[in-house]
Amino acid sequence: MTRPDNGLYAALIERGMSRRAFLKFSAAITAALALPAGYAPRIAAAVEAAPRLPLVWLRGQACGGDSEAFLRAPNPTPTELLLQFLAVDDLDAITIAAGSAAEAARAETLSRYRDGYFLVVEGAIPTADGGTACTIAGRPLLDLVREASAGALATIALGSCAFDGGISAAAGGQTGAVGAGRIASGRVISLPGCPVNAANLAATIVHYLTFKELPATDGGGRPLFAYGALVHNECDRRAHFEFGEFVREWGDEGAQKGWCLYRMGCKGPETFANCASVGFDGGISWPVKAGAGCIGCTMPGFWDSMSPFSRRLPSFVPFLPDVTVDQVGTAAVGAVGGVAAVHAVGSYIRARRQRPAHATMAAEPASLPAGAADVAIAAQGAEPAIETTPEVTAPEVTTSGGPAAAAPPPVEHAAELVATTATAEPVATPATAEPVATPATAEPLAEPIAAPTASEPSAPEPTAEASTAANASAGPAPSEAGPAPSEAGPEPPDAEAPG
Repeated sequence: MTRPDNGLYAALIERGMSRRAFLKFSAAITAALALPAGYAPRIAAAVEAAPRLPLVWLRGQACGGDSEAFLRAPNPTPTELLLQFLAVDDLDAITIAAGSAAEAARAETLSRYRDGYFLVVEGAIPTADGGTACTIAGRPLLDLVREASAGALATIALGSCAFDGGISAAAGGQTGAVGAGRIASGRVISLPGCPVNAANLAATIVHYLTFKELPATDGGGRPLFAYGALVHNECDRRAHFEFGEFVREWGDEGAQKGWCLYRMGCKGPETFANCASVGFDGGISWPVKAGAGCIGCTMPGFWDSMSPFSRRLPSFVPFLPDVTVDQVGTAAVGAVGGVAAVHAVGSYIRARRQRPAHATMAAEPASLPAGAADVAIAAQGAEPAIETTPEVTAPEVTTSGGPAAAAPPPVEHAAELVATTATAEPVATPATAEPVATPATAEPLAEPIAAPTASEPSAPEPTAEASTAANASAGPAPSEAGPAPSEAGPEPPDAEAPG
């Protein structure tokens, strides 16, 4: 393997880096790229054999936090990687030249290394009024980005402001700030964060040196190795979330024990970044581990969509900014409960309307003909209600030659009662006009009842056939007194008493 004298490895060894430290750096980049550990030797070999790669750095509307995060990285550092291996020709935080000398150095890099350098844009690019809100050497940043991106291998949008305008593009902004992807030509790789994680910048460049291509990105141009997983899934406090252990006030018992910050406004469940796995300051810590909730700074428009940062949850309804997701969820649960109640009432009404006819007959027997209700109830297995038969008095007879009173009509109720009794044995009617006693209780008649004696007179209840036979065989009534009720039946209605 050929190691260029002006390459990265030579520069790092010259600065006192050991071979062990270099391999450790290669392993860290492999982890940042989310590659298997077996790729570490390949990455180390690619970096050792890579030629010097120029880097042009332009800074627009920004606080400078991305430059500071890049410059303050620990050893082995991306700073050493870029300062010793890359030609950072236009970063005002470290360049010696100023004024016209700095402009001449950038112009020389653009012309000498055309199609062989990376353009890094830090900060938002204003577009209002021709971009006059941010100028460099009298030229709008807007024009400088267009010029430099035309001959670059790719443009790297460093930080949230360069990603989509950041705080300068938030509600109320007056400069028309946009991200580098709206202005730069060619391929744009976005590394959002406030500030950016310097390890992701180094990993992006090393990926190109190793594989001769840029890393795969999502729809927003963010590398999947750095922005393909939720912060929440790799968070140190995830176990407390699963057990429902939340910090509810700053400084309470949960905060002292390191419980989940979800209820304090942490946006980890909606944020895609590798902060939890890579960390800052060499992986020592990151915001949630230090006790501050994630603010979602790697997501589009996070200043508006994720604020206020200390409250759950931001509103996703544009015309109702104060409505939280928790409130929407509560309303949705109430709406589902109301729909369920309406459905239950409708089902009950429909069931009432579709009740079978026999159920209606059993519920309302008074509206049915006489005896039909008992039949319906008996069909359902219930005891039939037996009506008490009114007593029939003995027929009136004449005493001293007077006309005999008309005999009462045949009583048919006993026959109906026997017919409606499902379990009763049939009652045999004797040849004589012996009355059948009506039961006083609701028990069905199981056998014929003996006729009453002369000392126990009772009202006869002849059946229709018995009445006919008795009328045919009966003779004229005696002159002084009629026969006893038990010996002779009633006279027919048209009979006349003898003189």
